[in-house]
Amino acid sequence: MSSNEKLALFGGPKALHLPVGDMFKWPIITEEDEAAALQVLRDGSMSGIDITQKFEKEFAEWLNMDYALAFNNGTNSLLGAFYGCGIGIGDEVICPSITYWASALPAYCLGASVVFAEIDPVSLCLDPGDIEHRITGKTKAIVVVHYLGHPADMDPIMAIARKHNLKVIEDVSHAQGGYYKGCRVGTIGDVGAMSLMASKSFAIGEGGIFVTNDREIYERAVAFGHYERYNSDVRTPYLQPYAGLPLGGYKFRMHQISSAVGRVQLKYYDERINEIDKAMNYFWEQLEGVPGLKPHRPEPGTGSTMGGWYATHGHYVPEELGGLSLTRYCEAVRAEGVGINPGCNLPLHLHALQHEADVYGHGKPTIIANASRDLRQPKGSLPVSESVAARTYSLPWFKHYRPEIIDQYAAAFRKAALQYEELLPGDPGNPEKMGGWNFFKAGN
Repeated sequence: MSSNEKLALFGGPKALHLPVGDMFKWPIITEEDEAAALQVLRDGSMSGIDITQKFEKEFAEWLNMDYALAFNNGTNSLLGAFYGCGIGIGDEVICPSITYWASALPAYCLGASVVFAEIDPVSLCLDPGDIEHRITGKTKAIVVVHYLGHPADMDPIMAIARKHNLKVIEDVSHAQGGYYKGCRVGTIGDVGAMSLMASKSFAIGEGGIFVTNDREIYERAVAFGHYERYNSDVRTPYLQPYAGLPLGGYKFRMHQISSAVGRVQLKYYDERINEIDKAMNYFWEQLEGVPGLKPHRPEPGTGSTMGGWYATHGHYVPEELGGLSLTRYCEAVRAEGVGINPGCNLPLHLHALQHEADVYGHGKPTIIANASRDLRQPKGSLPVSESVAARTYSLPWFKHYRPEIIDQYAAAFRKAALQYEELLPGDPGNPEKMGGWNFFKAGN
C-alpha cells in the first residue's frame, strides 16, 4: 500500500488488510505448560513450595545469581526487596515518577517515604543527573525501573549509590531478560525484583520473583513473608531468634501452578524474546527516516537490549509534523486499523495519594507521616515527567517475525505521519491527561 493513499480517517482504504492470526497471542502456551499445570492439580500441591524452589533455582542459574525468591505477585517481590534492603520508618527512597505504582508505594507500608526523581527523555528511565541532589541522610535506596523494556543507565546510578552507601533496587517488571552493556538487567544492583503476571514478557500466570547475591537481603525477605522457610536454615544472627512466624505478618509464596508454568516458560524464554526483538527492530527499520517517529530502544552496538519489549512505545516529535498533536496522530493510525493510544504512565508525584491521603491513620498525609520534611512535589517540579505523555505512544507488540504482517502495521504509522498536513485542520490538541495509572499490553 502506498503511503500516499487517502487516509482511512477520511474514507481511504485501511492499511491493515491481512489476517494477523496469532501474531499478538501471549504467552505462548503449549501442551508442555498444560501438563506441568495439570500435574500440580493432580498432586494436590498447589500450596506447596517444592516446585517453586526448583523454579527459583533455575531462575537464579539463568541470571547467574546466588539467590532467587518467588512471590505471589510482582508488587510483593518489590515489597520483599524493600524490606530486604532494610528500608523502614523515616527512610527515604528515590524513584522515578513515570512508572507503575508498585515501584514506589510499598515504601509506605514500611513507614518510609518516596522522593520522586526525573526521567531521561530518551530512555524514559531514571535520570542519573537528577539523583544526587535529592539524597539526604535519610535516603536508604534508589529504585531503578527499566521502563517499557528499556534498560536504565546503570553505571552512573551505581556509582552514585556506592558513593553514598545506598542500596539499588532494580524493578525489572518491564524488561525481563534484557541487557545493559552486556549484563542482564536485575543483576547489577543489590536486588532485582519483577512481576511475572500474564501480560508481561515473562508471563507465568500470576507471580513475582527477585534475585540477589546478598544473603542477608534474601533472608530478610524470607523472614518477612515466607514463614515455611523461616527456620533453622536462616544464618543471619539477628533473624534466628524469631524463626517460625513471618516478621511482617505476610504470606508471599507463589502458587505452584504459576511456578510449574514458569519452569516451562523459562526453557524457551530467550528464544521467544529474541524473535520479538527481531520483529520489533524490523518494524522500526521500516519507519527509518519517517518524520515525527523515533524508536524507544537502546542504540545498536552498545550491548544493551530491550527486555522483551513489554508495553512497547515510541517517541513522538510533533515539531517534525507541523505541531500535530499526538492525540490527532493516534486517531489517524487507529483509523488505519491499529489499536494504539497516546501517553504512558501518569506521573506518580501528581496523584492525590502523594499529597493528601492518610492511609494508616497517622493524622497527616502518609507520604510525610514519618518524614523529617515535607516531601510532596507539586505540579511543575518534574517537567520532563509531566510532559512525556505528549511524546510517547503505544505500539503493536509483535510476538513473531512475520514481515508481511509487520509491513502493513508500519504502513499505517508511515501513512499518517507523511500526510500530517491533512490532519492539521480540526486538530483538537492534546487533553490535559494522557495515559493512565495502570496499563497492560498494547493491542494490535
